[in-house]
Amino acid sequence: MTSLKMAIQEFRSNKLRTFLSLLGITFGIFCIISVLATINSMKIAIQNDIKSLGSNTIFIDKWEYRNDNNYPWWKFIKRPAPKYDEMKQLKERVPILANASFLMGDNSTVELGSDVLSGVNYYGVSEDFSNIEKFNIGWGRYLQQSDFDHASNSIVIGYSIAEKIFTNPEKAIGKIVRLKNSKPALIIGVIEKQGQSMMNMWDYDNCIIMAHNFMKQMTRVEYAQPRILVEGKPNISIPALKDELTAAMRSIHKLSPSQEDDYALNDIESFSKFMDGIFANINIGGWAIAALSLIVGMFGVANIMFVTVRERTSQIGLKKAIGAKRSTILSEFLLESAFLCIIGGLIGLIAVFILTAIFSSMFSFKVFIPADIIALAVGICLVVGVLAGIIPAFIAAKMDPVVAIRSK
Repeated sequence: MTSLKMAIQEFRSNKLRTFLSLLGITFGIFCIISVLATINSMKIAIQNDIKSLGSNTIFIDKWEYRNDNNYPWWKFIKRPAPKYDEMKQLKERVPILANASFLMGDNSTVELGSDVLSGVNYYGVSEDFSNIEKFNIGWGRYLQQSDFDHASNSIVIGYSIAEKIFTNPEKAIGKIVRLKNSKPALIIGVIEKQGQSMMNMWDYDNCIIMAHNFMKQMTRVEYAQPRILVEGKPNISIPALKDELTAAMRSIHKLSPSQEDDYALNDIESFSKFMDGIFANINIGGWAIAALSLIVGMFGVANIMFVTVRERTSQIGLKKAIGAKRSTILSEFLLESAFLCIIGGLIGLIAVFILTAIFSSMFSFKVFIPADIIALAVGICLVVGVLAGIIPAFIAAKMDPVVAIRSK
């Protein structure tokens, strides 16, 4: 406790020198914790978004969402687009499928009188879409079997669309709006507010969901990015599901053994692993920047400890003359060095807490600092403090008491 009081007094008497020595440690801890906290929060947000897409869901498309093999883009264009009939055949041929849905996508307008809302996502879907993609209807109802059978003009709209056009989403139910090519559509349901997400794959707040046959009346299928979404039964692994789908798709497309696949099976699990790799690389970059700052800070702390030892040489000699052991002197300076680094780390942590509050208001996900990252910061401060102070502490501990006392 006495050593700690002496350290605090030393810092108070040399405020500018202490502040300059703390800058490197503060900036290093700030870099490490801010990067780790932001990446960790972003990773959790994206993983939650990926889970919402379905852990055992596969998107059958002409495009590969991860072109790891650098497959030529012009070959992707030549591939045939997925068809509704192919989805029906998959349901018949692949018994391990729980759900399969055809999906078309477009971007156009919604009109109500003179009000025109542009940039709205159109989704033309088949019956199983709501079983694969999870969302709740806040007002009204979702599409029924009769809507799919008769290609009715019934639609379900997102919360943001209902709010912008009708102010109160509940008022949207039963209203007629005009879609692409002035096609009239009856609003039968409004999706609950979803909020922003990292993935933003569907953006349910700004979308219209309708039967795919109704959407065909406004958009040609080949221009509407057609895809097939399939979901495996519980406990069916992605590799097993891919094997079954590969056999079925090659048979449906009548491909010979020598012909390459003309479709892509995009699974969420591989995309999640891909994102993990990206986050790992970002973390490495953050650690590299922080390590450089910490090294600079460590030299700054070591410098102030060398100065402290020189200024307190006579005190060290006096302590040793009255019986202080080497270990006592050694621990005194190591404690002082570690305490200095912890102060710098705490300042860095406070700066990160302020930054997380700012980021949380700016980003579509909440940035937070987990307890393990805070513990890591404290541990780093202690290690850096010991490393920075160990040489000055050894010099102080080995001083000859007579020589030290005579020094000025």
